[in-house]
Formats: sequence, structure tokens, C-alpha cells
Amino acid sequence: MKEGLEANRKICQVQQSELRQMLLSDDQYQDVFQLFFKQHAMLHSANMAQNETFSLEDEVFEDLSEDQARRIPRSSENSIIWNIWHIARIEDVAMNMLVAGSPQVFTQEEWQIKMQIAAPDTGNAMPADLIFQLSQEINIPALRAYRKAVGRRTREIIRQLPPEKLKDSVDPARLDDVQEAGAVIPAASALIEYWSRRNIAGLLLMPATRHNLVHLNESLRLKEKKY
Repeated sequence: MKEGLEANRKICQVQQSELRQMLLSDDQYQDVFQLFFKQHAMLHSANMAQNETFSLEDEVFEDLSEDQARRIPRSSENSIIWNIWHIARIEDVAMNMLVAGSPQVFTQEEWQIKMQIAAPDTGNAMPADLIFQLSQEINIPALRAYRKAVGRRTREIIRQLPPEKLKDSVDPARLDDVQEAGAVIPAASALIEYWSRRNIAGLLLMPATRHNLVHLNESLRLKEKKY
């Protein structure tokens, strides 16, 4: 892995720890959003936030062939492109439906049709054959455009979020809405249970930053695999 990339990955990890500490503190809310926006930008394409910053997503796609993006290497469960789709879906559902109480970007702008996929959910508990199918069928430029739209919407939501709301628990009625919308399938009910134990600050970590970081790092490892 390139030396500069490794250094930037470490910066992301350090910032994630700092963000977690700030979110757990009662007196650092003025700084927490600034750090959130900084890390969130690094975990999306550089043109999402329209500022000059290192982008872990762009590093994944640099010199990446379509075959590399779609393939599932031996001893691996997912493709690179499945990981990108999954983190986009999770961020969309959590930030819009759970934090803002608003519809998903996915449904508002007909991204299922644009991406040419059958799955309307987040991909949690998705069977191997459907992971393979989605990896082969998804329209990659549309996926990247969708993830950019999700990232921009997340930033709009956080800009409008009063700091005192960070301590609020996730509204159970919004969790019901997620299930009724088919965004999380019954087989993935553990995700609903996990979200039910979180507050809004927790969602800024998982999924809006740490979840993205985990799967982008996984994608970089997949990129290095030969088969």
C-alpha cells in the first residue's frame, strides 16, 4: 500500500477516535460538528464536499478496473462495489430516516432504477448469490453519484441539527418506518436492535463515519487481492 495512502488512513483512524471522545463529552459539542465534517469529507469522493481534501473513496477507485470493482476474490464475501453500495445505503437510511425523520435519498430520486438493481434494502444479511448478482448488475457511475448525493444530504442534516439533539435516543417509531419501507429485511433484525440502543451521537459514528471507514479499508484490501 502506498506510503502516502497509509499515512492518510492513519489520520482517519486518529480522527475517528477524537470524534468519539468529543461525542462522549458534555462540553465539546461546538467542536464536534467541525471534526465530523472534516472526517466525513475524507470518507467520500473529493467532489462530494467540494473542498480540497484527501479522499479514501477516490483512493479505492484510483486505477481500479471494472473487473476489480465487481469481482469477489476467493475467501472474501463481498466485492468492492458491493461495499460502496452498502455504506451508501446504510448512511442514507440512518441519517435520513432515523436522524432527520425524512425519506431516503434512495426513494426520493429513484436511485434504485438509476443503479439498475433489484435490492431496496441495506444489504445486511444478503445471501451470497444476491451479493454476486448486485456486484455484476449495478451501474457504477450511478452508484457513485448516489453516494455523493447521500453524503451531501447528510451534511445538510447535520448543519441543521441542534447540539442538544445528539443525546436523544433513536425514535422507535422511526425504526418501525425503516422496517415498513423494506430498508432492513427481517433477517437483518439485529441491525434494528443495534440502532434501537443508539443515540444520535452514536449514529454520527456508526454509520456516518466509522462504518464508512471500515468498509473503505476493506475495499482497499480487496483491491490488492489478485484472485
